[in-house]
Amino acid sequence: MPKKPPQVEKALDFEESLTNLDGLVNKLEGGELTLEESLSAFEQGINLTRQCQQHLSRAEQKISMLVGKDENLQLTNFDSPENT
Repeated sequence: MPKKPPQVEKALDFEESLTNLDGLVNKLEGGELTLEESLSAFEQGINLTRQCQQHLSRAEQKISMLVGKDENLQLTNFDSPENT
């Protein structure tokens, strides 16, 4: 009998990833998970964090490209002292 191909996880959008990450954090903070469950949740959280970072990086690149087309627009660093 032929082997089934491995299940490919559906790529989540940013909001889904963030919502799932928030749920995992709440479970971990609740302190009711076993050690194995905690490790699994932590691993999932790391993966979700990476997915969120990828989404944010792509969004930042897209914004940079769009702003680069209009020389009158400038990107501002939110962490700079003049914005506080």
